[in-house]
Amino acid sequence: MNEMNLFRKPYPIASDIFLIDGHTAFLMLPDERKIANSMPWVWYAPTLPGLPGPEEEWMLRQFLAAGIAVAGIDVGESYGSPGGRSGFSALYRELVHIRKFSAKPALLARSRGGLMHYNWAADHPTSVSCIAGIYPVCNLLSFPGLEMACEAYEMAPEQFGVTLSHHNPIDRLSCLADAGIPIFHMAGDQDLVVPLEPNSQELAVRYRRYGGDMTLRVVRGRGHDMWAGWFQCPELVDFVISHVHLKTGSVNGMRSFFKDAFRRFFSEKD
Repeated sequence: MNEMNLFRKPYPIASDIFLIDGHTAFLMLPDERKIANSMPWVWYAPTLPGLPGPEEEWMLRQFLAAGIAVAGIDVGESYGSPGGRSGFSALYRELVHIRKFSAKPALLARSRGGLMHYNWAADHPTSVSCIAGIYPVCNLLSFPGLEMACEAYEMAPEQFGVTLSHHNPIDRLSCLADAGIPIFHMAGDQDLVVPLEPNSQELAVRYRRYGGDMTLRVVRGRGHDMWAGWFQCPELVDFVISHVHLKTGSVNGMRSFFKDAFRRFFSEKD
């Protein structure tokens, strides 16, 4: 895909599109800045053709309405490899060190974005406020498998297998638990692409074993699909907003969050 086509890619909400180290990045900004200090932000992954998608517009607008920016960078099918993580670090430097955004973004991983976000977070555990996942991939053995992933990692399958624990998210959790990073996942019990057991369920077992705080919502009868509930989940949205504002230290942002949550609760009751 050439550079011109990258800039023509549609986004569900108007975005600032720019290049960082040869990678295309996007940035959605709230209309009103609700804090006096650094801008809180949600880091979305994967940023690939078609993602973020129009089905996620409601969720993204909730973040923007809470005064939280949304950003992401296209590092291709990197599967959480060091090369892809380098691109992620370039985006972090741009937003945090140059544009003065919050140093602790919320990571929002959809599907294989889990490999990207968890591996970057394991390298930078003090630079994350929380992690939220929508049927995220957490285990390279489950998806895409060693044979497919090894090319992105620039290793032969045999070598990759020997060093897998250094790159597999479910094997890199202790530092995240030590950093006190809360996690929220949604996953379906009928997911054949990213099965529940070796991914979110195994991650939950291991993370709690390390003393980490994780909520796993298993949706019965759902798979790796486009069900609206994945992308219009008030619990996931509230989790992200509360933690990103808490780590940013925004009193005004937290006040706005609880006011909006209170309003949503009573409107749903009606």
